[in-house]
Amino acid sequence: MQEFIYYNASGLDFPISEQIFVTSNIEETKNKDFLISNSKEVDCELTAQEIDFYIKNSQDSLSNKIKNVSKLYEIAATKYDFAQDISYSQEVSNEVLLITSNEEDTDLFISKAKPEDIELFSIKEEILKSISGHIGNLQVIVDDEGEDVTLNVSQIVWFDAKQMGLNQSGTFDPNLSSIEEVIQTLKQNISSYSYKKFTTYDQNICQYHGRREEICSKCEEVCPTVAITKDDKTKTLGFSQIDCHGCGGCISVCPSGAIDYAPTNKESLFEMSKFYKETHPLIIPEKMNMLSLDIPLKEGVLPFAVEGEKFLHEASLLTLLQISGSQVIFYSDFISKGTGDVIRILNDIYQKKYGKDAVLVAMDIEELELALKEVSFVEDSYFNFNQDTLKKREIFSHRLQKLVGNENLGVVTTGEHVHYGKVEVKEVNCTLCLVCVGACNVGALIADAKDNTLRLNPSLCTSCGYCEVSCPEKDCLTIKRDIIELEPSWFKDSVLAQDTLFACVECGKEFATSKSIGKIAAMMAPIFSSDPVKERSLYCCADCKPKIMMQSYFDQKNQGLNNAR
Repeated sequence: MQEFIYYNASGLDFPISEQIFVTSNIEETKNKDFLISNSKEVDCELTAQEIDFYIKNSQDSLSNKIKNVSKLYEIAATKYDFAQDISYSQEVSNEVLLITSNEEDTDLFISKAKPEDIELFSIKEEILKSISGHIGNLQVIVDDEGEDVTLNVSQIVWFDAKQMGLNQSGTFDPNLSSIEEVIQTLKQNISSYSYKKFTTYDQNICQYHGRREEICSKCEEVCPTVAITKDDKTKTLGFSQIDCHGCGGCISVCPSGAIDYAPTNKESLFEMSKFYKETHPLIIPEKMNMLSLDIPLKEGVLPFAVEGEKFLHEASLLTLLQISGSQVIFYSDFISKGTGDVIRILNDIYQKKYGKDAVLVAMDIEELELALKEVSFVEDSYFNFNQDTLKKREIFSHRLQKLVGNENLGVVTTGEHVHYGKVEVKEVNCTLCLVCVGACNVGALIADAKDNTLRLNPSLCTSCGYCEVSCPEKDCLTIKRDIIELEPSWFKDSVLAQDTLFACVECGKEFATSKSIGKIAAMMAPIFSSDPVKERSLYCCADCKPKIMMQSYFDQKNQGLNNAR
C-alpha cells in the first residue's frame, strides 16, 4: 500500500515530500491502495480535506508549507491508526412507510417514487402511536379502529416529522431537504447501509452503572437520538451505534471519561497533539465544510480536523493547549453543553494564570477572521508528559497541576454539565468504615493502611455525590460542589479522617478502628449489660467472638449439670 497520495487535476505549484505520491491524473490512482488522500475522488482509507484547505489558505513560508503538508498527512495517519470506529452494515429492504397529514403530500411523493425501487405503504399521521427500532428494522404501532397494529418497515418518510420519528435512524423528512433527495437516500440505503461505531464505554468508571441511586446519566440526557438509553431498574446503559449521529455530546459531559470518542479517542488526540507543538491549532469539525472557506491563515496556523463537534472535553483541550503552547481556535456554528462549559472553565483558568483566553470560539466567518488575527502563543504554557495509561480526570489533574505550579490563583466555578468538587468530612463523626472509598470509582477517595487515614485528592473528584448518599453516619460527609481551587493542595492527597486500630481483647489482633468499635459498643453495651460474656464479645475480633460465646455456652451447660447432681 502507498501510504500518502496528493491528487489535484490542476497540479501543485510547490514541491512536497517524496513520501507523498503526487498526480494530476486520476487514472494513475486506479487499482492502487492508498492510506491517506487529500481528495475524495481517490479511493483510500481516510480522506484529509484539511490538506487542501491548508494549501489554499496558508500564509506560511514555502519551507514551512512543505513541512506542514507532510505533518498533516502524518496527523491523518495517526488518527487512522488509533481510531476505534469500526464499520458495520445493516440489511435494508425496500419496504418504506409514508406518513402524512394530507393527501397532497401523499400524491406528490407517490408520483415521484418509482414502484420498482421501493415498496410503499402509507398511513395518516393521526393514527400513529409510536415508532421504535432502527433503520432496516423499524416497528410502527398504529391505531386501527381501537386496536394496536404493528407495521414492520425498513425506512420511513414523514412530512413534518415529529421528534418521535427523528430519534431513530431511518426516518426522513422531505421538508428538511426535498422529495428527490429523500428518494435518492432511500435507494442508496437499500443498496448498502453502513454505519460506524462512534463511542466506546468503560462501565467500571461509569457514574451510573450498577449504583443504588441515580447519581449521573448526563450522557443519556444530552443524546439527541435513542443511541444511549438507560434502565433505571438495573442501572445499566444501552448503546445503539446504528442510531448514533457521532456528534460526541455524550463524551464531553461524561464526568469520569467512561465514554470516549471512537474516531478520535484520548490516546489518538494525545498523539495527534504532538504534531502541533509551536503552532496555532485551528479546530474545524467536518460539518463546517472547510473546503468552502476562503480565508487567509496567518503564519503558524495549522488545521485540526475532527468529525464531531461536541466530544472535546477539558483533558483533550488542555492537552492540545499545552503541547501547542498556543491559544486554540475552535470554529463551529454550534457549541455543545459540555464543551461550552469546558471552554468557559479553561478560559477562566487561563485568564487567572496568563491574562488571556485559552480557546477562541468562532461561530461564523467574521468571528473566525478576528480569531485568526488574535491567536497567539502563551508564554511558558508548554507542557507534555506520557499520559497514555491515564484516565480523563487524571490527565486533566496532572496538566492543571503543572499550570498552577506553586501559585494560588483563586477559585474557578465549574458548571451545569461539567462538575468538580471537594469532599469534606466531619472527622469526629467518621468511623472510617470506608464505605465512601468503595463508592468512589475514580480514585478520589482512598484509604491508607500505613497511617489509618481516609484521604482525598479533590482534583479527581467528579462531585457525583455517591459517597455522600452511601455514608452511613449522620452529619459526617458533604461535598462542596462545582469548584476548582487553583492552588497546590488541590492536587495532593489530604487527610479527611484518621483513627487508631483497636486490638482484640482476647488475642490482641488489630481488627477494626477504635471509633467503629466504640460506636458499636455504645449501642450494644446497654443491651448486653446483663451478660458479661456478650458484652466482652463486642471487643473481640471475628475469630475470637464465636470462641468465647461457645465457651460460655459450654460453661453454662456444665454448670447446669453440676447443679443437677
